[in-house]
Amino acid sequence: MRNLYFVFAVLFIGMNLVVSGCGPRAFTKGGYDDPNKVILLDDKFGENDMQVMSNYLVTSLTDYGKVKTAAEPPVVIVGKVRNRTSEHIDMTSLTDMIRTSVSNSGKFRFAANESRDDVAEEYAYQQGKHVDQKTAKGSGHQIGADYLITGELSSIVQEVGSDKVVDYKLTLNLVNLSTNILDWTKYKEVRKKYRKKYIGN
Repeated sequence: MRNLYFVFAVLFIGMNLVVSGCGPRAFTKGGYDDPNKVILLDDKFGENDMQVMSNYLVTSLTDYGKVKTAAEPPVVIVGKVRNRTSEHIDMTSLTDMIRTSVSNSGKFRFAANESRDDVAEEYAYQQGKHVDQKTAKGSGHQIGADYLITGELSSIVQEVGSDKVVDYKLTLNLVNLSTNILDWTKYKEVRKKYRKKYIGN
C-alpha cells in the first residue's frame, strides 16, 4: 500500500512538472550588457552591424581631404539612407547613428532638416504679439548646407543546405550642394555566416 502511495506521489509531481513546462514562457531575468560587444542571435541585420559599418564610414569621411583641410566645419544635411535589402530594417536608427558619429567627430556642423516644420511654426509664433520683436527670430537668416549625405544598404544572401552567408553593404555619398557633384563615396561590407540547427521547444 505504501508503495502505491509512492507511485501516485511520483505521478502527481511528474504531471505538475509537465503542465508547468507547457505553459507560456517569458523573459523574466535580465541585466545590462556592453552595447559594443558583438552578439549574433539570428541571421538578421542588427545593432552591431550598424555600429561596425557606420563607424568605419564616418572615420573615412572625416579623413576626406576637403573636409580635413576646411577652414571651418562644413554644414551638412543627412538625407535618406535607403533600404535595398529584403529585410525590414529600422533605417531611422541607422541614420541617427551615422548623424551622431559624424557630429561627434567635430568635422561638420548640421542643418536640422528634420526640424524644418517645427522651426517654421516657431518663426510664425515669434512674429506674433506675444514675443518682443527685438528678440524675435525670422526667416532669411538660416545657413545653407554645403553637403548632403545620402546612402543605401544592400544585401546578398547565399544559402546552400544548412549553411547561410549574408553579405551586407552600406554605401555613403557626400554630395556637394553647390555643384551637385559627388565629392566622396565609400562602402563598407559585413559578412555573416550561419549554420542552421534544429532547436527543440
